[in-house]
Amino acid sequence: MFSLFARRRPSTASINGRTIGVEPKETLLQAALRQGLDFPHSCRVGGCASCKCRLLEGQVRELTETGYILSDEELDQGYILACQSVPKSDVRIAVDMSVQQARRRVEGRVVAQERLTHDITRLLLQLDASLPYKSGQYANLAIEALPGVVRSYSFASPPQADAKVSFFVRRVADGRFSSFVHEHNLLGERVSLEGPLGDFWLRQGAAPLLLIAGGSGLAPILALLQEALASGVTRSLTLLFGAREERDLYALEEISAIAAQWRGPFRFLPVLSALPADAPWQGARGLVTEHLAQVLEPGAHAYLCGPPAMIDAAVAQLVRHGVARAHIHADRFTTQQDTLAASA
Repeated sequence: MFSLFARRRPSTASINGRTIGVEPKETLLQAALRQGLDFPHSCRVGGCASCKCRLLEGQVRELTETGYILSDEELDQGYILACQSVPKSDVRIAVDMSVQQARRRVEGRVVAQERLTHDITRLLLQLDASLPYKSGQYANLAIEALPGVVRSYSFASPPQADAKVSFFVRRVADGRFSSFVHEHNLLGERVSLEGPLGDFWLRQGAAPLLLIAGGSGLAPILALLQEALASGVTRSLTLLFGAREERDLYALEEISAIAAQWRGPFRFLPVLSALPADAPWQGARGLVTEHLAQVLEPGAHAYLCGPPAMIDAAVAQLVRHGVARAHIHADRFTTQQDTLAASA
């Protein structure tokens, strides 16, 4: 008699014509990486969409909801996230490998280190060679003095002719990389970057812009704003910046300078979520998403960057207010702990 609980047999996945084996409960991404396939990926927890691919044949079980990551059009076309898809049968998928082919590895050194808040440090790097990227994208960063540890960070500045790049590093509890950055003087330390990665950048158009940043998620937003300003963008723009306390606000002078030079309407609304009732703060309070509806302009396109919970809440509200998913672009800032939890 056959057991109703018999172990599933391995399946196969044809990826751009190459067939690999997939073990039971193994995701497509895990199987591809295990067998040496250079599959596009980054966060591994379903938060960045770097591993999106198109399911051409077969069925998969999705470990998490992907509707907040993939657009309606992508979902209609059969796109899935390889890091969140476990095959239920033999499958055939197609994936754009051009992102991997465009990736480069560049070395450099730390030329400036500045504490922006109690838990965010800005690193300025001088690269040995230029690394072409779009404002809003990110790179994998490694420090020679911390071998074997690589973390992903968004560029906090647009591409520069002198090959300088900057990153904002937020200290994470028990984070090896972020703690190292916050506890050591890194001036002169050698570093290496691999990138560019991600598809978070400003799309051309005339629609009003709604930008929402939380914490260190301000990094790619600032880069995007600086590049847009230099390009002469005139679109109406609203920037919501969510933080916990006044001490968590930073880059305010930089934002003011951008606002003063912006060629269209520019509104900036910092929102603090963890203030005591008697705090003297005269600005907006609560969650940043609670102020979304009052500033949302008709036909606006949204760009969101920060913690996954903030992103998911903002996306849900935007959709409820009629913003098409195709006009919502998000970059979820996940930590190594998120990755480990998802793997477990």
